[in-house]
Amino acid sequence: MTRKTAVTVERRGRIATVRFDRGERLNALGPPLIEELTEVARSFENDLETNVIVVTGTRECFSSGADLKDNAYWDPERSALERRHLIHGGGRLCKAWEELPQVTIAAISGLAVGAGCAFALACDWRVMDRDAYFIVPEVRIGMNLQWNTVPRLVSLVGPARAKRITLLCEKIHAPEIFAWGLVDRLSDEPGGSVDLALEWAGIVAEFDPLTVRMVKEAITVTASALDRGLSYADADQSMLGSSLNAALRRVPGKDARG
Repeated sequence: MTRKTAVTVERRGRIATVRFDRGERLNALGPPLIEELTEVARSFENDLETNVIVVTGTRECFSSGADLKDNAYWDPERSALERRHLIHGGGRLCKAWEELPQVTIAAISGLAVGAGCAFALACDWRVMDRDAYFIVPEVRIGMNLQWNTVPRLVSLVGPARAKRITLLCEKIHAPEIFAWGLVDRLSDEPGGSVDLALEWAGIVAEFDPLTVRMVKEAITVTASALDRGLSYADADQSMLGSSLNAALRRVPGKDARG
């Protein structure tokens, strides 16, 4: 078992379990945790022994989303280029996990909010506790959905449901999003999503890893061939939108609505 700051990697045979736990802020994805999870993904790129990776948060929550209170994003001492690099970190995280040769399964307990949903969607499958839920609140707080998530979301649930998820900012419980195809399996036991994910992982781990990797890559490339082109600027749009809103608030008689 290898322990890092907030991420634990446990290997049992051909299956690895990655757990992330900040110990605060409901597992919000701030720059240090994003970077650490990205490094963990990259550590598997040349791993020929691991066939399946299960990634999970804590028994209480998967993640409460991006940590917008992290001062690193708003530090006036940082250049625009440095802030842009930080803001694009989530996109790099999801890209690293999506492109892994191993099969990846997100096991979700409690809540998955915004960026937490985005991270889960970068995995091949999602297994969720029945009492867990998703919320994508970006529109409510004046941000667009980032991390190259929109194409993945539309591919999984179609445009109408993707709009419902992103524009209504509803709390959507696991049974409903399971029916939509956003989640692949439900656990009736609280905190049981990891065990259920490991059950599927055990099946895949027994197959020829060369065949599994080739088939996974073929499906991923087919499904996501245009994703990068469609969403490469999502973080820039959010960054520019935030700057514009801040500028409007400084103009007497003006607000972000014009």
